[in-house]
Amino acid sequence: MYHIFQISGEVFKALGLKIKILITVVFSCVLILSVLFLSFSNNFNYQLLHASTDDISDSETPGDKLIGGLLTADFNESSCLSRYHQSLLYRKPSPYKPSEYLVSKLRGYEKLHKRCGPGTKAYKEATKNLGHDEIYVGECKYVVWIADYGLGNRMLTIASVFLYALLTERIILLDNRKDVNDLFCEPFPGTSWLLPNDFELMKHFDGYNKEYSRCYGTMLNNHAINSSLIPPHLYLHNLHNSRDNDKMFFCQKDQSLIDKVPWLIFRANVYFVPSLWLNPTFQTELIKLFPQKETVFHHLARYLFHPTNQVWGMVTSYYHAHLSRADERLGIQIRIFRGDAGYFPHVMNQVVSCTQREKLLPALGTQEESKVNTSRSPKHKAVLVASLYPEYSKHLKKMFIEKNSSTGEIIDVYQPSGERFQQTDKKLHDQKALAEMYLLSLTDNIVTSARSTFGYVAYSLGGLKPWLLYQPNGLTTPDPPCGRSMSMEPCFLTPPSHGCEADWGTNSGKIVPFVKQCEDLWYDGLKLFDEQ
Repeated sequence: MYHIFQISGEVFKALGLKIKILITVVFSCVLILSVLFLSFSNNFNYQLLHASTDDISDSETPGDKLIGGLLTADFNESSCLSRYHQSLLYRKPSPYKPSEYLVSKLRGYEKLHKRCGPGTKAYKEATKNLGHDEIYVGECKYVVWIADYGLGNRMLTIASVFLYALLTERIILLDNRKDVNDLFCEPFPGTSWLLPNDFELMKHFDGYNKEYSRCYGTMLNNHAINSSLIPPHLYLHNLHNSRDNDKMFFCQKDQSLIDKVPWLIFRANVYFVPSLWLNPTFQTELIKLFPQKETVFHHLARYLFHPTNQVWGMVTSYYHAHLSRADERLGIQIRIFRGDAGYFPHVMNQVVSCTQREKLLPALGTQEESKVNTSRSPKHKAVLVASLYPEYSKHLKKMFIEKNSSTGEIIDVYQPSGERFQQTDKKLHDQKALAEMYLLSLTDNIVTSARSTFGYVAYSLGGLKPWLLYQPNGLTTPDPPCGRSMSMEPCFLTPPSHGCEADWGTNSGKIVPFVKQCEDLWYDGLKLFDEQ
């Protein structure tokens, strides 16, 4: 019996050894396969994000990732992939080049922000007596942007406030209580554009309105500000409901006074850049910065707004999955300005009428027409629809599934999201919205709803002159349904109706030929155009 157990023990030992060897071999194989798979995965992701330079126009060189010097090279690329990759790998080279003066001014601003930004000695000194009536006159002045309204409005106002900071040598700081940091990378090297959370006045921001005692318009009404009565901070109310006195901010004589105030707190929901051009003091500098006057937001947006890696991942994955292989890309953005917003047949008819009338999409053809016009390699057009309502893209897709196009083109329709309700300040919603703006900006042609700040950002960012869908009157499709814009600049929807030293309301074109009435507003609105 002992011998049997002894033999059995030896057998078990042998079996155990074999099992150990087998486990080691299997584990080694799994490890090798894992390494190979990881290597393949990394290579695939690298190829996805670092597309072959063979696909890039011959006019582009590695230096073009700086967009003619608009961007600084002082950043780690991996920390913010969109900063350099979008211009080098995803966008066609822009025909609009930044002026050498703008590039020089931006490099100078970056140095100023680094010297005066959060955490610096200058910033600490400037915030010491902020809550008191005494003024601290230091080496740095500031303008604080308060986050308000939807993402399109926010991007337009950040660019507006930044341009004002550039013109007046102030430091721009952004209220980060919402989601700025989840959407955009820092634009200035070695410092931050985010207002620290311990900023003394932040706890009062929600109470700042037209009635606030330090609101500039209110102080003018009360005769509480003049060259001998300068407050340590001013609140500037530049919303759609601003009063005439609030809008005196843009006037030359008022700017002479405001320039002495160390801290400006700015709440805005409109793109007020056109009114800066009407101030003679600013106009001379602006002409040097932007010889092509309709490029202001185009250049500032590409300088300031770089989606975080998370948002950029949404953009690139969707682009490669649906848009990259198309011969041509058309963007369509639909915004409904109604309390009962949703899907409306007259809006759908307007979109179809506009795109077919302007030859952006082909008409539907008979079977015989399709056979005649279909070539061996038919043209492939990808249509990207951005709307809160998915019915618009579904209807468009159904049209081209049920019938072929008269030209034989293959039309594929895509819509990244359709959330039905705007959910401003919800992180994922805002990230999706930003991704869709960038996807629209990567198209070849674009159709947008008139008066939509979402559309303004998308087409100006992409350097595109859009077809504007005119706002319907009731439930009737406008005739004509749309018109081509002569400028890619956003519209200042609620400009001053009064004058400063001259009458420069909606008739400002009589004074300066490059600030005219917007094409998408018949009764109001100012916009920058190149002189014609």
